[in-house]
Amino acid sequence: MSSLARWCHRHRLAVVLVWVALLLALGAGVGAAGSAFGNSPISQDSDSAKATALLQQASSSAAGKSGRVVWQVNGGEVTEPAAKRAMTRTLKEMAHAPGVAGVTSPYTPAGKGQISKDGRTAYASVAFDPGVEDAQVDQVKELATDPESGTLHIALNGQAFTVNPEPNAVADAMGIILAFIVLLFVFRAVWVAALPIITAIVGVGTSAVAVMLLSHVITLSDTTLTLGSLIGLGVGIDYALFLVNRHRANLMAGMGVAESVAKALNTSGRAVVFAGLTVVVALLGMLTLNVGIINGMAIGAAVTVVLTVLAAITLLPALLGMVGPRVLSKRERHAMAGQAGRPAFGHAGLWHRWAERVQARPKTVGVVALALLAALALPTLSLRLGASDDGNLPTTSTNRQAYDMIADGFGPGFNGPLVLAVQAPDTTGRAAAAKLVTALEQVDGVAGAGAAPMKDGQTVGVIQVVPTTSPQSEATSDLIHHLRDDVIPEAEHGTSMKVYVGGVTASNDDFASVLMGKLPVFVLVIAALGFLLLTVAFRSLLIPAVGALLNILSIGVAFGAIVVVFQYGLGAGLLGLGAAGPIESFVPILVVGIMFGLSMDYQVFLVSRMREEWAHTGDSHRAVRVGQAETGKVIVVAATIMVCVFGSFVFGGMRVISEFGVSLAVAVAVDALLIRMVVVPALMHLCGRANWWLPRRLEKALPDVSVEGPADEPAPPPHAVREPQTSGLAR
Repeated sequence: MSSLARWCHRHRLAVVLVWVALLLALGAGVGAAGSAFGNSPISQDSDSAKATALLQQASSSAAGKSGRVVWQVNGGEVTEPAAKRAMTRTLKEMAHAPGVAGVTSPYTPAGKGQISKDGRTAYASVAFDPGVEDAQVDQVKELATDPESGTLHIALNGQAFTVNPEPNAVADAMGIILAFIVLLFVFRAVWVAALPIITAIVGVGTSAVAVMLLSHVITLSDTTLTLGSLIGLGVGIDYALFLVNRHRANLMAGMGVAESVAKALNTSGRAVVFAGLTVVVALLGMLTLNVGIINGMAIGAAVTVVLTVLAAITLLPALLGMVGPRVLSKRERHAMAGQAGRPAFGHAGLWHRWAERVQARPKTVGVVALALLAALALPTLSLRLGASDDGNLPTTSTNRQAYDMIADGFGPGFNGPLVLAVQAPDTTGRAAAAKLVTALEQVDGVAGAGAAPMKDGQTVGVIQVVPTTSPQSEATSDLIHHLRDDVIPEAEHGTSMKVYVGGVTASNDDFASVLMGKLPVFVLVIAALGFLLLTVAFRSLLIPAVGALLNILSIGVAFGAIVVVFQYGLGAGLLGLGAAGPIESFVPILVVGIMFGLSMDYQVFLVSRMREEWAHTGDSHRAVRVGQAETGKVIVVAATIMVCVFGSFVFGGMRVISEFGVSLAVAVAVDALLIRMVVVPALMHLCGRANWWLPRRLEKALPDVSVEGPADEPAPPPHAVREPQTSGLAR
């Protein structure tokens, strides 16, 4: 690492120009090719997937995208001549538009149930051909809203007409501005505040255009860029800060700029690379779930982390060389001018005093911190996965307006009807299908059920079931399971009929069930992976075991935060995050991967300094105390920056990104302040020399990986290790 640092420092202008050229070249590629984001199918081998496949096989219009055009008349009824004439003309134009399979108007016998009882609200169902192009859907949107007037309000919703909120650039910028203010306040040097942010922005910017190009090769979700920015800015600023902080300490110890850069990269730089590797491994570990939408997000985020790490270990050394001693504040430079050098780390200050208190009372502070962590993670036990509906969108959204009009005029269940694919190969099957419709109308929780007439020779039919509750309601999920487990099997018994419950609402419920079943196993796999990586890094069994368990607790805190805010709705309204509802199905999986990586980052930076001190002195208590004291400030500052960055995404206007922002901001703050600064050192003080124990056979079998860099002195032999005198620490 030192050779790379010296080369980047020596050729600093060339390194900066290479990064600029890379960014411009990738940007030119995006300008020429654009992006190709899309959402891959999220259903697995589920009932809803079988329903979709059956409808597609039968070439039914129900297999394609569908949407609704909803209109409401102010001070009148939708059947009045002016409104009826305008909407009838519009619906006819839509029916003949390219990509439209059919339009069911409320002014026809087939759509007689599409006018509300009070006559103020009506809707038309629009079915698109399978594989319809986005441009064709956009054309239909324009046609649909053309009659909008002061007395006629029109809004759109449904799968085909879903409009995702645009990312809020102001909110994103606020995170960066707050990070700059925090760094400037703590270090009182402009370049200390600027360099980590510049490095992170370059890394994230380069990865953003790279991910856009990558979207042509693999299927990436349209939220991949926002998620990548969220992760990349957080880890990018943190990684650069750890390097800058070590460089500053080296300069204050009397080193020259070139020597200091090489030393910083050969110590903290190794920890940065290892920490970045753990994040990438955790993200790519999600590929084992084999879920398309998660695979794309994981790959996009991993690309972002890789490029931010490359920027930290190449671009940052070059920038440090350009800035020179100005990375220190004026006061620090003036102080150094009057002395030959001083130790890189002093022995006074807040974090040294706190480290001494933790060492003096490890049991007390450890138990209190663990109890608080358990309380914060407790809401995780009521975690419910699903998909929030349009009722949680901003009131300015056309999807939200259509949702409200439908809910008021017809009932909330009309916003998420269930689509039952009926396979009826003979007359007995058709008769059973007719009986099923009658049985469905009598089921509690069903507002209505209706079947499209089956033509002669047709073996696949469609039954639409309207719940009495909203798509995101837990009662709707219960209804889906009741239909599958009780109602439908009873109707199928003794007949040739087969029925599968599908539609967007059922598909979301199936996806949630699949991921909920995989979540516990994934958490255990991630914990085991963390144990293995830390064992290799620190040549210890106890430290990795403690780290793995605490990582699980940290993830529990993240889950607890999103359950309280989004599922319980506590404070969600004040933050503009919509009403209470389920947690988006893929959020916990991604939070596990991301939070595992971030927790490992802090564990690596904390314990690598402890390991370095242990290698020098062989004194376990001193190693823990010094490691905590000398990394405490930078870890807390880094966590504060991440909280600022993640917190800014809470106000970005996208509920799913807000869920990431809340969970990660809370978990990072708790992880840094309670777990790394209290629980980890307290447990390590209690364990003493056992922290560094590793069986000889295992030590020989493990690869030699030095996260903390080469020691200035060899580690003492086991028999030379002595327990420190701690009697004066409590004073």
